[in-house]
Amino acid sequence: MRHAKAGRRLGRTTSHRIAMFRNMVTSFLQHEKITTTDAKAKELRSIAEKMITLGKRGDLHAIRLASAYIRDKAVVTKLFSAIAPRYKERDGGYTRIIKLGQRAGDNALLSQIELVEEFVEKKPTKKATVKKTPVKVEPAVIAPVQPAVAQLAETEATAVDAASTEASEAAPVSTVQGEDACEAKAD
Repeated sequence: MRHAKAGRRLGRTTSHRIAMFRNMVTSFLQHEKITTTDAKAKELRSIAEKMITLGKRGDLHAIRLASAYIRDKAVVTKLFSAIAPRYKERDGGYTRIIKLGQRAGDNALLSQIELVEEFVEKKPTKKATVKKTPVKVEPAVIAPVQPAVAQLAETEATAVDAASTEASEAAPVSTVQGEDACEAKAD
């Protein structure tokens, strides 16, 4: 079992695999796109993105680390002077893998890996949701409405008083005592 073993072996010894990826990264950064199998392209993507991140750092240590992996000094120069500045505002995702179909000879799945060219703007960070407060009405708007409300309240009060006096004249006085009397008064 291969638990916690990252990466694909690709049917090669370790030294052969490392040498192959060094050559592939050098060719990829030189030509900015190459055609290879799906598995190799997926493994190459992580190595190439690490090299571009080193290029974005741009200090002496990063140059030395990139030179230790990339085989051609002209490609290292291109990485730090031309490729990395393109992705200064981008936080990863410098490469794209495009599936091409199957190879005629051995039916292997082919892919083209290339550098992403379009400019991507950073998404704005989400702000904390702000609770909406009720809109405050200005006093000037309330002032003309208040007399009308007061007049309406007065007419309703007089109507209720008139209805209660009519009801009290029409209703007979209850002679029930105790709890029944309290309930009758409440009604």
